[in-house]
Amino acid sequence: QVQLVESGGGLVQPGGSLNLSCAASENILIYNMNWYRQTPGRQRELVAEIKHDGRGLTYADSVRGRFTISRDNAKNMVYLRMNSLKPEDTAVYYCGAVGIISQRAYWGQGTQVTVSS
Repeated sequence: QVQLVESGGGLVQPGGSLNLSCAASENILIYNMNWYRQTPGRQRELVAEIKHDGRGLTYADSVRGRFTISRDNAKNMVYLRMNSLKPEDTAVYYCGAVGIISQRAYWGQGTQVTVSS
């Protein structure tokens, strides 16, 4: 099964930017990739998704126009560029992979993003 490792989280001031990265242990061509986030006491919510072929981008309404998901299939990497960050973006961000045939889902351990002055 694919293993996912997120990096790039941290503390940033409101209005700032962060780049999250997700490294996969195997070829991600057969996976739709996504980023979710979760705060204590709330369900994990979809932030962005990108289909296996790099098309079919989906964003949560709350991040559309500020966040950009991308992937590099040759490097088995997925990215989330986050601009104009707000305190309500504070959460643990998880990288996910969903098999396009199996529909099995895999998750990384998450990376903390804190937006605060």
